[in-house]
Amino acid sequence: MRALEPSEAILARMEQLHPEIIDLSLERVNRLLETLGNPQNALNGVVHVAGTNGKGSTIAFLKAILEAAGKRVHVFTSPHLVRFHERIAIAGPNGAQHISEECLSDALTRVELANDGEPITFFEITTAAAFLAFSEVPADYVLLETGLGGRLDATNVVDKPALTIITPVSYDHDRYLGSDLAGIAFEKAGILKKGVPCVLARQLNVSLDVIEIRASELDIPLIPQGQSWDAFEQQGRFVFQTDTSLLDLPLPRLPGRHQIDNAGVAIAGVRALTGETIANTALARGLTSAIWPARLQQLNGTGLEALIANGSEIWLDGGHNASAAQALAHSIAEMEERVPKPLHLICGMMSGKDAQAFFSHFKGLAEWAATIPIPDKDNALDAHELAAIAENSGVAAQHEPDLTHALEASRSRAKGPVRILICGSLYLAGHVLGTLEKDPPPQAAKR
Repeated sequence: MRALEPSEAILARMEQLHPEIIDLSLERVNRLLETLGNPQNALNGVVHVAGTNGKGSTIAFLKAILEAAGKRVHVFTSPHLVRFHERIAIAGPNGAQHISEECLSDALTRVELANDGEPITFFEITTAAAFLAFSEVPADYVLLETGLGGRLDATNVVDKPALTIITPVSYDHDRYLGSDLAGIAFEKAGILKKGVPCVLARQLNVSLDVIEIRASELDIPLIPQGQSWDAFEQQGRFVFQTDTSLLDLPLPRLPGRHQIDNAGVAIAGVRALTGETIANTALARGLTSAIWPARLQQLNGTGLEALIANGSEIWLDGGHNASAAQALAHSIAEMEERVPKPLHLICGMMSGKDAQAFFSHFKGLAEWAATIPIPDKDNALDAHELAAIAENSGVAAQHEPDLTHALEASRSRAKGPVRILICGSLYLAGHVLGTLEKDPPPQAAKR
């Protein structure tokens, strides 16, 4: 048996198989899957999740709840933060774990051989690899996150999922999905399948109308938030309510008001799975054990305190569009009500994002922002340009060359403890987490 090639080398070749990073189509991935024997058809209990924001957190809650109920669960998400292996989690006796290097290299090698050099995007061929890996390990459920849109997304090849979920639909990826919200909702609604129930997070009316029309055409039972169910915080507890029942549960582990909604979507989802009755004890364990990095993740205790004012907090979030910024700003405002501290933003963003809309949600909330480049990303917004956009949005800003200088600039400005939020891009979040993992925190410069 020949030695397996490192996955990193195979992935690098796969990135060269198509001239575009994104080219929405199902033809190439269907061709490859057919060559592989259609492994996606061997998967049990597929829960397909689309939407603009909240997909990953919802999947994290679903995973934690189902595993607390004793189910074996595979998980496919994107993008990764630090290493590709994060995208594919394989069910095991101790819960789903990131795919091993050996299994990943083996799956990638086989899909590369099956593809035989044909044009295919990186996401398409790696999605096929995930399906192949999942098909060879028994599991009760597969939690499947769309990469972009839904209708023409490479994940949208499962003919009969157990359930579909659409999280809040808003503006993002305008280059590929357009700037018309009804059109974006139509793309997300493309994951709906005839007769398969769909859980809906709370939607704007224009999105809801589009999804309802498509659901009616396919005879789909919709389970929408605000109509069939709702979730809210009450007296320090999480409440999930339907017309006929009310659940009183602990608050989710993931912080932020938006995580109340994401947890509610997950609970509505597991309750909609045919033949499943999940005990309240499993729901509670799932809510309090879910892990999803870079979603209001606190970085105190990582050693970065050496670079910031004494008593300061430091948070990390990968939110990168206006809706995510709105949810973030709401969560930070709630923190401010409990423990007032000036807010300092450290922000890097990719080009094509609406940075003005992002910063506008922090006007009057953030005292100051430092903008930084995202390392190794040629299509990141220039830090000078991003600072100007922040200023035009009403947030005082200056550009810095990197995270270390930005943190030190925050310390210089601070007149006491501050609240620092690193945000604007999942790629930036991944860089921060990768740096903390590989290297000791930088030492504070002498002044």
